[in-house]
Amino acid sequence: MADRLLVPLDAAGQRLDRFLARHLALPRNQVQRWIDDGRVRIAGTAAKASSRLEAGDELEWEAPPPALDERIEPEAGELAVLYEDASLVAIDKPAGIVVHPGAGRKTGTLVHRLLARYPELAGVGGPGRPGIVHRLDQGTSGVMVIARTAAAYQALARAFAARKVSKRYLAICHGAVREPRQVDAPIGRHPTHRQQMAIRAGGRPAVSRVRPLAVAAAASLVEVELLTGRTHQVRVHMKSLGHPLVGDVLYGEERWKAVIGAARAALRDFPRPALHAWRLGFAHPEDARPVALEAHPPADLGELWLRISGQPIDAALS
Repeated sequence: MADRLLVPLDAAGQRLDRFLARHLALPRNQVQRWIDDGRVRIAGTAAKASSRLEAGDELEWEAPPPALDERIEPEAGELAVLYEDASLVAIDKPAGIVVHPGAGRKTGTLVHRLLARYPELAGVGGPGRPGIVHRLDQGTSGVMVIARTAAAYQALARAFAARKVSKRYLAICHGAVREPRQVDAPIGRHPTHRQQMAIRAGGRPAVSRVRPLAVAAAASLVEVELLTGRTHQVRVHMKSLGHPLVGDVLYGEERWKAVIGAARAALRDFPRPALHAWRLGFAHPEDARPVALEAHPPADLGELWLRISGQPIDAALS
């Protein structure tokens, strides 16, 4: 059965593949394959990926059935559920687990655990990413919301694409952040280091608001509000301010080497980017009531801040 959507006014002039990929929270090359296979139509006519949209155009698309190698077998595993109802579930993702299968990772992901507890997710969203409307990096902990129905998936994907979701992170970064800052700098793939993102002219717009919560001798605890949702956005923007995240091997610059004293070992040995998806807010896809979710900082982040500052992390959050 095909899904349908009338193109909104603010999408006029956009390429079909780019708009639909953002709307569905799917990789652009996946949407392009659908278009090439004739699964996407404008006003009932098969379209090209480069077609420019007009306000009021009726889009239709039909996702292909998952290939055999894209079907995911459920696997038992712990889930820290923050909230659930018939439309969605929210979890506190632990650091260290990959969200969904990808290159080199076919088992042991968060999606495998979700399917064991919520088998209805198998028919929701894109192949290989059942129910997934946004992601957290493997090394990032915190709040994630997952759609349990096709209607919830579409509504949540639209909300993320339209920047109608409030996203606030906690991060421990190198150096002293004493004043609120806003970073408005586009992010794109690094020209030579392909695993990294970078601030680049022509990159996708990216805006972050940084608010200091507490400052220690060698590091700061900050809240970062994301007004956009780009890959590695917090990590790239904090690096651009001269305050890369503790434990970040891609962007952290080994800043711990300049630290003297007890905090040096804590900064050196933290095994992941010190980043936690703290709070997530959105309108419920069923009735638009406000949903506010929060995941308490995990034990490793609390222990890191205690070793650096001598203070419990909760004291800075109260």
